[in-house]
Amino acid sequence: MRQLRIATTLALAIMPLTMVSADTYTSSQGNFRLETVASGLEYPWAIAFLPNGDRLVTERAGRLRVIRDGKLLDEPVSGVPDVAARGQGGLLDLLLHPDFETNRLLFLSYAHRNAEGMTTRVARAEYRDGALHDLRVIFEAEPRSGTSRHFAGRLAIPADGYLYVAVGDRGERDRAQDIGDDAGGVHRITIDGETPEGNPFHDEDGSKTLFTLGNRNIQGMALHPETGELWSHEHGPRGGDEVNVIEAGTNYGWPVITYGINYNGTPITDQTHKEGMAQPLHYWDPSIAPSGMAFYTGDDFPQWQGDLFVGALKMQKLVRLELDGREITGEEDLLTDLGERIRAVSMGPDGHLWLLTDDSDGKVLRVMPAK
Repeated sequence: MRQLRIATTLALAIMPLTMVSADTYTSSQGNFRLETVASGLEYPWAIAFLPNGDRLVTERAGRLRVIRDGKLLDEPVSGVPDVAARGQGGLLDLLLHPDFETNRLLFLSYAHRNAEGMTTRVARAEYRDGALHDLRVIFEAEPRSGTSRHFAGRLAIPADGYLYVAVGDRGERDRAQDIGDDAGGVHRITIDGETPEGNPFHDEDGSKTLFTLGNRNIQGMALHPETGELWSHEHGPRGGDEVNVIEAGTNYGWPVITYGINYNGTPITDQTHKEGMAQPLHYWDPSIAPSGMAFYTGDDFPQWQGDLFVGALKMQKLVRLELDGREITGEEDLLTDLGERIRAVSMGPDGHLWLLTDDSDGKVLRVMPAK
């Protein structure tokens, strides 16, 4: 993979956003506005769009909420599994099966706690009439840990039909280089929770579901609309947030190589490159704490077609990345005046970009053309 220079030294300078009015913004590609679809959500984490027009939103505290006809329903969906809402843990990602309209299947990732500690779990269920039915756990990262950090949790189903599950290093960095440990990588399973043949470490003495390793804490995954490739981004420590393409058996280097340092300013390693370990397509230094990502495929903003949008928690903004194949050729910061931590970025079936804000009074926002 081709390494790019630090974002602040890109040939195309970062273009700051200017607020035009209270709800209208401009970028280098024109004006847009934000529409508040719902508010009053407690740290929303993920959104899914149902065929009937309803939207489902996870709240980190452990609730699955319904937005119907522009209104957040008071009653949450029943049948949600027990969730450990501690530290960075809670109810996390939500993914509909590609054939949801027929089979009603969805997947939830969440933090779970028992006497042995905490871990990342994935459950599958059928959604009918405002309730989850036949819920069962299909993945559990092992071993558990006493920490409450870096659960990852992002989910994706590419064209191969398998479920890809991101698991963080749980704040115990060396676990990400151990193929016998489920932490710090992406896992590939069937929708029933079985291990597919052909997983890269299937025949080795390690995790049979492990698909990649050396991932610190993936907080965004999205399928490229043309190639079908699975793209991701992950949190670095102090610096070194990365954008990558997820490929079988790839070691993304954490913590052996990184562009970040410890939070106290001391070095983690003196290496940014090593043979056999992938370079990121792009990295941020300083960190922006990326969360959520989506490729723009709508019609309202033709100039955005194929661009990659990434939310930022720490830097409270939306980042637009211009692409030429796998090369990131430009970067623009949006919504820097909004004052909101952006947790999720999704393309809706209506052709609009949707955002979730990470707050005790979290919002569902839709990016619309300026009036």
